[in-house]
Amino acid sequence: MSDSSAELIPLPPFSRKQRRVLGVLLEKAFTTPEQYPLTPKAVTAGCNQKNNRDPVSNYDEDDVRQTLDQLRERGFVGEVHTESGRTERYRHYLRQKTDLTEPQLAILTELLLRGRQQLGELRTRASRMVAIDSQEELRAALQPLLTRGVVRANGPIERRGVEVDHNLYPPGENHEPLADFVDSPPMAPEPAATQAAASGRSEEPTRAAALESLVEELRLELAEVRQQVVDLKDDLADLRRQIGG
Repeated sequence: MSDSSAELIPLPPFSRKQRRVLGVLLEKAFTTPEQYPLTPKAVTAGCNQKNNRDPVSNYDEDDVRQTLDQLRERGFVGEVHTESGRTERYRHYLRQKTDLTEPQLAILTELLLRGRQQLGELRTRASRMVAIDSQEELRAALQPLLTRGVVRANGPIERRGVEVDHNLYPPGENHEPLADFVDSPPMAPEPAATQAAASGRSEEPTRAAALESLVEELRLELAEVRQQVVDLKDDLADLRRQIGG
């Protein structure tokens, strides 16, 4: 939680490059605090890494420096001068400038880096930064973000299969909209004669719904396993860099 005496800044729209750079600074502050704040070169590498990014980018360092300057002018990024003074480093100010909790910052980070995703995927990915032990905890952190318009969803977040995305796109950006949920209209009461005929078929939808639920759970479990593999690869890459460095 941020210091209550800080000047809180509402989260405005960000350009595509600004979202990626800000997301990288947030992510690395969580996952590699020993290397944070980041040099422009490290920010560029984080923007262009192949895992946990959608879409994959190919920014050059000049692009990233310009974007860092834009975010610094808007008050969301600060430049840090090291004792050696040989290279500048950058940090984000979202902890100081917003009242978002750590789980909410982790959720926002993943949405900035990957865009829309289902709740199971989001919880798995955000949990590499902050422990979010259940879907209930995820929903509790998401609801204030939805209320404030920072995040959007294509239906009630209590429903299975709902997708969420950040809502920080600038006007006119051609981003993929979230399809609205359309609930089935209420069915008119059936005559007594047809109710009896339909009773023999009533178990079929129940079985179908159970199978759909099972398939969805298995899909989410597979997504979690895949993310764990990605995280292990990240940890291995970090270890190799530390050993090599």
